[in-house]
Amino acid sequence: MAELCRMDSTLTSLDEEMLWDMLESHRCRIVQSICPSRLTPYLRQAKVLGQLDEEEVLHSSRFTNSAMRVGHLLDLLKARGKNGAIAFLESLKFHNPDVYTLVTGLQADTDFSTFSGLMETSKLTECLAGAISSLQEELAQEKAQKEVLLRRCQQLKERLGLAEAHVEGLRQLEADHSRMKREVSAHFHEVLKLKDEMLNLSLHYSNALREKELAATRCHSLQEELYLVKQELQRASLVSSCERESLERSLKMASDLEPEGEELNRLKEENEKLRSMTFSLVEKDILEQSLDEARESKQDLVDRIHSLRERAVAAERQQKQYWEEKEQTLLQFRKTQVDCELYREKMTTLQGQVAELQKERDQAYTARDRAQMEISQRLVEKDALRRRVFELTERVCELRTQLRRLQAETPGGSRLWWDLNSTSSREQTDSFRSSSPMPPSQQSLYKRVAEDFPEDPGSLSFPDVREVCLQGATVDDTDTDLEFEMIDGTDLSQTDDSLQGSSRSLNVSESSIPVRRRPARKILSQVTVLAFQGDALLEQISVIGGNLTGIFIHRVTPGSAADEMALRPGTQIMMVDYKPTKPSLGATLENTTLEQAVGLLRRVNGSCYLSVKINTEGYKNFIQNLDAKVVTSGDSFYIRVNLAMQRREEGELCAQCNDILHVTDTMFQGRSCWHAHHVNPYTMKDMEPGTIPNYSQAQQQLLALIQDMTQRCTVSRKPPGGPQKLVRIVSVDKATVSPLTSSFDQSQWDSDREEGGPGTCFWAESCFTLAPYTLVHPHRPARPRPVLFVPRVLGKILGKKLCLLQGFKPCPAEYLSQEEYVTWSQRGDIIQEGESMGDHHWVTRHAVESLMNMSTHALLDVRLDSVRVLHRMDVFPIIIHVSVNEKTAKKLRKGLHRLGSSEEQFLEVARQEEGELDRVPCLYSSLAPDSWSDLDSLLSCVRLAIADEQKKVVWTECPC
Repeated sequence: MAELCRMDSTLTSLDEEMLWDMLESHRCRIVQSICPSRLTPYLRQAKVLGQLDEEEVLHSSRFTNSAMRVGHLLDLLKARGKNGAIAFLESLKFHNPDVYTLVTGLQADTDFSTFSGLMETSKLTECLAGAISSLQEELAQEKAQKEVLLRRCQQLKERLGLAEAHVEGLRQLEADHSRMKREVSAHFHEVLKLKDEMLNLSLHYSNALREKELAATRCHSLQEELYLVKQELQRASLVSSCERESLERSLKMASDLEPEGEELNRLKEENEKLRSMTFSLVEKDILEQSLDEARESKQDLVDRIHSLRERAVAAERQQKQYWEEKEQTLLQFRKTQVDCELYREKMTTLQGQVAELQKERDQAYTARDRAQMEISQRLVEKDALRRRVFELTERVCELRTQLRRLQAETPGGSRLWWDLNSTSSREQTDSFRSSSPMPPSQQSLYKRVAEDFPEDPGSLSFPDVREVCLQGATVDDTDTDLEFEMIDGTDLSQTDDSLQGSSRSLNVSESSIPVRRRPARKILSQVTVLAFQGDALLEQISVIGGNLTGIFIHRVTPGSAADEMALRPGTQIMMVDYKPTKPSLGATLENTTLEQAVGLLRRVNGSCYLSVKINTEGYKNFIQNLDAKVVTSGDSFYIRVNLAMQRREEGELCAQCNDILHVTDTMFQGRSCWHAHHVNPYTMKDMEPGTIPNYSQAQQQLLALIQDMTQRCTVSRKPPGGPQKLVRIVSVDKATVSPLTSSFDQSQWDSDREEGGPGTCFWAESCFTLAPYTLVHPHRPARPRPVLFVPRVLGKILGKKLCLLQGFKPCPAEYLSQEEYVTWSQRGDIIQEGESMGDHHWVTRHAVESLMNMSTHALLDVRLDSVRVLHRMDVFPIIIHVSVNEKTAKKLRKGLHRLGSSEEQFLEVARQEEGELDRVPCLYSSLAPDSWSDLDSLLSCVRLAIADEQKKVVWTECPC
């Protein structure tokens, strides 16, 4: 702007664009340093700004600061053109001369001749006078503010000085305080030293007093001894003086004979004198002895006083202890009353369950009786059909004999025999599953093998194999339907030789034994089906093994039918089929326990079929483990205990309800008990070993425990640490094949056979029974498991607080259309309907797994019967059971009111859901009512329980 140094008259000669370019180039400085209220009066007088425009600039709510108002003022003046720019510059000359000089490069003066003439002179003078007066008022106000600020500054300086002086005083006080603290600590150490010295001095003083007492006692005893010695010395001196005087008198008498009368009187006087002296000495001795006795009695009294004081102090302490014990006893009594009420409620529930079980048992007995009647009728019909078959077989044999005779008598008999054989062979070839009692023909056997192995018929070999049935063994044609494989040719020759040897040993002619030929199947599994007379089978063989290794023959009785059939140690029994006149027994011994296998084989007492194979390597490994005492049997499975078992004898295992045990031997040391271990809940390692009752004995204990609890109605014994669950009521289908439900001994089978008649089934006495043990399997989920609360109302209260924490989110219910619902339901992805959301909203597998994939615990609001659905999806929820009573319900009163529920309704629902916990197929974590005091402490307990359950192994029951 220095280059544009010009006169004021030159501003009017500039065009509009140049003027506004000058203003716009310094717009930032203008809006920052100008107050619009000072410029608007002059601009109004110059008629470039109206009243409305002034009101808008100064008082509009759109402009929040002075810069925005000045900017809007410039925009309005720009619309006025050149006059607006000149009037604005002239107003700057009065009110902001520095800005005027910055924009135009001219010095600001108040010469009226230099103005542009936008207003009249009188008006200009009036405007300038008003502006000057306003400036003077503002200057006066600023001076007054300056004086006020100076006084305020002076006051602040004075206060600052006082504060500095106060700070200095505080520093001095702090230094004095630290010095006094050091002195106090030093004095404290000195006091401690003085206390220690005082204690030492008191000890020394007590020792000195004790020594002084001992010295005084010793001095007293020495004085007594000295007194006695003095008395003895006086006596001795007196005696010696008397003797000396008597000697002198005797000498004097000898020298001077005196009259006898005077001497006698003198002697009497001396004698009396001696007597008086002796009497005084005796009295002194008596007095001294009484004095000693008085001192001793005084010492005894002092000791007795001390003992009485000590007893009084002990009595006071004992009184305080008794008061504390009384308070604790009252507290325990109140807790016991609450527990008794809970037990009464539980017993009422148990009685209701027992009544339901009795109804189910009666229904099961009725169903069993019906089934037995049907089975007995079918057996009678079967026996009649068998007798008919045997009669027809005998008739056929007679006809064949007659045909042979006719063939021998007539030359045309051979042709008739050939026609009959061809007719029978055609009938058997056409009928693949012939119902004829005659053995199948060779063409039928070829047809059967061709249908079994249609891919490579040339690779099959058909050596002739004889199936030999010993006397008493009945063979049905329906046995060909069983999926049994025969051994290959190498084993076949050995089997044939053994069969020939057995037939020779039994002296049975070939004509009396029905013989049939069929081709052997060349199968890699090498499973052989042997038919023989298994009378008292367990007396012919002994078995070892279990569900983990298989059932092996360990010993064979020489000369028995099993020995003649070439059964040897190391042979694994795969299946047993026993068909007496009563209902048949057919069972697979794979994955069965040793107890179950022995129970099955013990029942065999007659013609039977054994499916066996050679497993020498497995048998040797098992024997090596037995010899090394690594295992005691081949059994290995895990169970969940459904009743509390106490240790009655040494070696028995103490188990609580819901404990997990690892069973390793179902016939431990040949007894009817199981050998088991407690299982570490985090690592699955075996811990404490011991024996437990087998399934049937445990079932009897369970029934006895339920009957005892029903009769007493209250539990008289309270385990330490709070009430514990004694019984878990689980009803299972007894006919389900399981390593647990099929353990029966011979006596039980015989009694059932005698009482039940021909219709008694081996697998089930009734349709349902109480299960003392439940088979379980372990799982180790890697992702965070969803959480389910019992009672559900409490879960809604806790869920709102857990959602505020990291790692927890509620599982939402998804909306599904009808087509989506059908599709998802067929896939098995529906868990439960969302109750709070209404129709068409469902809790799905996708929602739960999406939260699990985010490493988040899903908070589920579903019923307990949805746990089995989650298990089928391989989702294993954490179940947190919070035990509640009336006291804890009061603590949750506010949360219950928010949900619109009362305390009585909450307790009723909680009792119902606690009864449903027994049917949950997995373990759960319980929180006692006295483990938390308010909702925050309950929340912390729940978080710890969830973290602990996440680390544990998940045990799920096998589906029935």
